[in-house]
Amino acid sequence: MPYKLSFLDKSPLQAKEAAGEALSRTLLLAKTAEELGFARFWVAEHHNSAKLASSSPEVLISFLLAHTNRIRIGSGGVMLQHYSAYKVAENFNLLAALAPGRVDIGIGKAPGGMPLSTHALQGAYDPARKPGFEAQLTELDRFLREHHDGSDAGNQLAAFPAPAQPAERFLLGASSESARLAARLGWSFVYPGHIHGDEAAIGEAVAAYRDAGGTSVLLAVGVVTAETDDLAQSLAPDTRRFRVDIENGQGVNVTSREQALEYVRQTGSRQYRIEERSSLLLRGAPAQVHAGLQRLHRAFGIDEFIVDCPVTEGAWRLKTIELLAAAAQASLAA
Repeated sequence: MPYKLSFLDKSPLQAKEAAGEALSRTLLLAKTAEELGFARFWVAEHHNSAKLASSSPEVLISFLLAHTNRIRIGSGGVMLQHYSAYKVAENFNLLAALAPGRVDIGIGKAPGGMPLSTHALQGAYDPARKPGFEAQLTELDRFLREHHDGSDAGNQLAAFPAPAQPAERFLLGASSESARLAARLGWSFVYPGHIHGDEAAIGEAVAAYRDAGGTSVLLAVGVVTAETDDLAQSLAPDTRRFRVDIENGQGVNVTSREQALEYVRQTGSRQYRIEERSSLLLRGAPAQVHAGLQRLHRAFGIDEFIVDCPVTEGAWRLKTIELLAAAAQASLAA
């Protein structure tokens, strides 16, 4: 195949199951992805969501690394605005020291939750002193790159431990601004097509990244696949997204108009705009999905896709990995 496949999981809970069951299923997905040749397995960060068990990707990454052998494991992504760049660097340097050559750090700009959880996460910050996202990412990049001689001199600040193979760095973003920032810092760029699937916007961001000197761009896509096109169509959920922009605040993407209105309510904003967006979703039998990936590969020069299966039932997320891998093997054998 002219492209690699990777997988993103949010550890959704089915019906009334416990979080431990959802997390065990995420491990099963990671092991299967490794066995079937996927390049990476990433986990997301979501806060104050009873239906998603992945609230701390660093902790879940360490668990997945300990129970797999080869596949790269990473975050898709860490919501940097909530944290100290120094502490994030320490976390991922430690992970990279534990599993050399297997750790990815994906960073996102979004809050990963509603204002209620954002306030809880950032309650200790003085808003007047909180750095902007670009400053935070630049600081994080420095801590991930720079390692002193290990003398622990009080006037030298570094994020220890110093791994032999640092985590591979990815910036998740849906704008040309984010694309140029990734290129400036020498990070790979991941466009979240599974959230904002407008292909004109994808093309603009990818072009901006490459024009700025970026060399590695990945595309996240939604995939629902089954043995037949009809079955895949019947499984596909509502994948609409809603963009919320409020006065003097960060815009966010949510999954329903009700969530968008709740976001506005929690901010207390009187002026806001809600825009419905469509995600980039490929659905059908595996051959049809791969045909869609081939088209995107040719259109945007994408060499690696991050697959997000928006179906809550774990059996179908597992099936997605198995069917895509089998179709890829069949294509190679043809």
